[in-house]
Amino acid sequence: MKSKSSMTFRNMAAACLILAAYPQVSAAQTNQATEPAILSYSDLADLADAAPLVAAARIRSIIALPAEQAQNVPAGQKRLYVEAEVTNLIRGESGISPLVYYLYDAPLNARGKLPKLKKANVILFARPAARPGEIQLVTRDAQIPATPATLEKVKTILSDLMTERAPPRIIELGDAFHVAGTVAGEGETQIFLRTANGEPVSLSILRRPGQEPKWAVALGEIVDEAARPPAPGTLLWYRLACSLPPALPERSVRALSPSDAEAARVDYALIIQSLGNCGRTRTPR
Repeated sequence: MKSKSSMTFRNMAAACLILAAYPQVSAAQTNQATEPAILSYSDLADLADAAPLVAAARIRSIIALPAEQAQNVPAGQKRLYVEAEVTNLIRGESGISPLVYYLYDAPLNARGKLPKLKKANVILFARPAARPGEIQLVTRDAQIPATPATLEKVKTILSDLMTERAPPRIIELGDAFHVAGTVAGEGETQIFLRTANGEPVSLSILRRPGQEPKWAVALGEIVDEAARPPAPGTLLWYRLACSLPPALPERSVRALSPSDAEAARVDYALIIQSLGNCGRTRTPR
């Protein structure tokens, strides 16, 4: 039987291997809150979208790394080497080991103490590391409490992300076009978006006299005039609300006349107002 000291030595050696690939932080990084925040839809979508590996797990043990093996840890945090038992693999094409090992910078409480993490149920957003069983969190705060409600939200987000027609990531705004109608107050604006996978996405805004302006988003070449704006807390809403700039850039209207360019800017502002705030509450670490 291996002694406790030899097991600790082995775990510390493994921690050093993971540490070599662990992202560094600048000294200017601010202290994080010690109490876990309630994460919004957008917070969870940020984590899920960045993680090729998502799992629910139960923490079995933690080892606090000595200062010489935990360089550049933000103030108010302590770097831990964590062993956790996977209870549910939510995302991961190549599977996962029943036991996983990773580094986590835990926020300290108001008394400078570590939170009670042993036996805690958590959700891990990670990528595989060098050795079997080792994983690396996609950000320093990519271990979150696994409440039933949060688990369901994460599963829904991942299901939407992995569908064949999932809305693509928005890179930037493309060209905008505006056509004035034949009567005052009538017109249509179309704004094209550039996406990570090259799939066409466009926004359209239709104005008719005596009616509220209507806007919609098209995932493809055809604009459906019956389409409605995406509901908050959906993947399409997240892609738009968290990616679109607050104003239409000059390059998007460079080919338009001054009056058409101004109409396009007004219509774009309507979309931004309709989408509302992205709702992020976390600062990625």
